[in-house]
Amino acid sequence: MPATRHHPPSLATKKQPAQQRAAETYERILEVTAQTLADVGIERLSTNLVCERAGLTPPALYRYFPNKYALLSELGKRLMQTQNARVDRWITLDALAGGVESLERAVEGLILDTYEATVQTVGGVWIMRALRAVPALQEVRLASHATVTQEQARLLSRALPGADAAELQLVSRIVVELIYATVEMIFDEPLDVNAVARTVAGMVASHLTKVQPQAGRAASPRNPPAQPRAARRSAA
Repeated sequence: MPATRHHPPSLATKKQPAQQRAAETYERILEVTAQTLADVGIERLSTNLVCERAGLTPPALYRYFPNKYALLSELGKRLMQTQNARVDRWITLDALAGGVESLERAVEGLILDTYEATVQTVGGVWIMRALRAVPALQEVRLASHATVTQEQARLLSRALPGADAAELQLVSRIVVELIYATVEMIFDEPLDVNAVARTVAGMVASHLTKVQPQAGRAASPRNPPAQPRAARRSAA
């Protein structure tokens, strides 16, 4: 017998609310979904449970969302937007031009800010887990990360003119994924949040000098050339 093909569930909303009352119902569904997700987790979440808690009939919910994955998709997009808004606050041309210490502070601040934004989002940690664990939802996360990667690669190219564009693209993609994974790890393990953020920030910032063009490193007063060990010992 031929193997059964499993079609991915639809993630698209069926319609967007056009009137205020419909918009209120739409938002109510998402609010209850987020709270229910926080209460029961991904596996036990169902459209029937959401309807029960929201005081709605299934047809009222299905008017907008075909299944629970569409609900999670919309919550995921909103969380990604909330998290991504933090990137522009911290990773700026000034932060990149300020050298390693400046970038360390910026990346540390970004990790802590992203963590707090997720904490303040109802069901935030479960939404993150769903975007990683549910195959149908991974595209939401990957599309968001691709957008941020492009933006950060462009910013890096302005901060480091002459650096290899392909390398900047790769570095940007890895850093985006690393910061996201760091926030996930903070939720999953009993670790010191500040210590984790500081350690990861140091790792990311230290790579800045490796992607910077050689001429730029030599000319920058904020990144003086390293002295030989013997010279450093004699200077001490």
